[in-house]
Amino acid sequence: MEQINTLGWIDYLVIAVMLCISAGIGIYYRFSGGRQKTTEEYFVASRSMSIMPVAIALVVSFMSAITLLGVSAENYTYGTQFVVINLSYLLGTPIVCYGFLPVFYKLQATSAYEYLEKRFGVRIRMMASFIYWIQLLLYSGVVLYAPSLALEATTGMSKTASIIIIGLVCAFYSSIGGIKAVLITDVFQGFLMFAAVFMIIGTAAYDVGGLGQIWEIAKQGQRLEFDRIDLDPTVRHTWWSLTLGGLCTFLSLYGVNQVQIQRTLTVKNLQGSRRAMWLSWPILSVLSITTCFSGLAIYSKYHNCDPFLQKRITSPDMLMPLYVMDTLSNIPGLPGIFVAGIFSAGLSTISAALNSLAAVTLEDYVKPIWKKCIGREFSPTKSASVAKVLALMFGIISIALAFLAQLMGGLLQASLTIFGVVGGPLLAVFTLGMGTESATEGGAIAGALTAFSFLFWIVFGQPRPMPPKLPTTIEGCDNNVANITMSILQNVTSLSKSTGDSSYFYLYRISYMWYSPLGFLITFVLGLLVSNLSRLFMKNPNDEVDANLFFPVIARRIRYRRRNDIENEGSSPLDRKYSLNEIIHGKDDASNKICTKL
Repeated sequence: MEQINTLGWIDYLVIAVMLCISAGIGIYYRFSGGRQKTTEEYFVASRSMSIMPVAIALVVSFMSAITLLGVSAENYTYGTQFVVINLSYLLGTPIVCYGFLPVFYKLQATSAYEYLEKRFGVRIRMMASFIYWIQLLLYSGVVLYAPSLALEATTGMSKTASIIIIGLVCAFYSSIGGIKAVLITDVFQGFLMFAAVFMIIGTAAYDVGGLGQIWEIAKQGQRLEFDRIDLDPTVRHTWWSLTLGGLCTFLSLYGVNQVQIQRTLTVKNLQGSRRAMWLSWPILSVLSITTCFSGLAIYSKYHNCDPFLQKRITSPDMLMPLYVMDTLSNIPGLPGIFVAGIFSAGLSTISAALNSLAAVTLEDYVKPIWKKCIGREFSPTKSASVAKVLALMFGIISIALAFLAQLMGGLLQASLTIFGVVGGPLLAVFTLGMGTESATEGGAIAGALTAFSFLFWIVFGQPRPMPPKLPTTIEGCDNNVANITMSILQNVTSLSKSTGDSSYFYLYRISYMWYSPLGFLITFVLGLLVSNLSRLFMKNPNDEVDANLFFPVIARRIRYRRRNDIENEGSSPLDRKYSLNEIIHGKDDASNKICTKL
């Protein structure tokens, strides 16, 4: 194994400055404004944030170190087919803006899972928030582990030290500064993330003679792949799996996830939230596409001398930091900027997770238990203090979970697997509530638990095949003639797997991109079926549900039908148990006529 390059003192200074700025932002917001003394300020910034920082935060909350390390390694190892997922971001943005977002904005709740209690009942609220705990904590572990790969590949610093440093800094400024500190540091860290990606692309283009040459080398290495339209779900990446699977994942993250909902509620009105969401889409796509291209840029250097075959690295996720040290280590400060970008990517995501986990824990568990046991509500000051302790506690838990993340395989696939298994069923539960009138609590719970059981079976079932890799070689390496035969044999093995091995159980061969759609479909269909069956033996519990809890298009239909029922039967809305307030606040002429009659 070759001796790795290391960072110089200027690089360490750059990293230290970045960490100090992030911590300083937290300290500033702790002692400015309302000083985070209420949960309104701590969790939703008193709904005073401007659109731009919220838009950037919506992107970097999840597209973090997983993007920088995982997506670049994906394009280097498996080709460019993954870039098709950007189509799902375009399809999902209007669904979030005009479907899910208006419902949550009218609810104005700190915890997104309060919606489920209002629509269904307290049992499903507890189930969903607990599952959210598991999802976000596991994801936090993966994201916290990712920067440790960068340091291991570049400086030789142990995973333990880097995980603890990042985790503690993040827990510090997240716990004391609240959502304002998290959002502003997201903006600062987002610029560093873009700087890291553009630094790699620019360096590669300079070395090989332009962006066109990077593309040509990728073409010769069979990395350019945009034509997979297979309907076979066992094919890892196709237009169908990336579009449908990406759409379900996007909606589960941006439509019903506490982290993103909490961010959209920090602006003053629904129009501002929509503008922030629409603005986040091009930023997200640019970051995703350029990161995909950075994988090709890295390939342009290693196409004849793969560092993984050379045993210089132990995981493809180390490719990006290795490239930086191989090409930029002679320029003091530039490797430090890159590592700071990797750190920033991890910090932005972990801080978002800690703040949101604290919000859900306080609103869904601590406050209800306190009220039931003590008999009174938390004061605003005490609520804010408890929230800070919770954020710090979750930061420590994330550090512990980060040490388990290395057992989960490639970063990108690990993160999308977590969101697929958990996000699909949770998305379906919210969609059942907002998109159907007949769905009941029992049906939603039955569908979600069935989907979780099925997905955990196919995700963790063994044995399972390894995904096929594109060919690599070390023929161009110096002093490696003796290893050429080994390289050819490894390439043949890789290619032989590309057709799939039918000896494995079929469900274990399904692409991870189908986990989220499968979870959504099972939960939605079974939940609707059980709900409709239960209605045969009981009164419909949804007759009195507030129309604001449904998608706007469904809500308009409900209001119209209820007004027609009142007019046709000539009875009082109070006798029919319809919401008088709902009718009075209707927006059409029919509503005004009824109000006049009343």
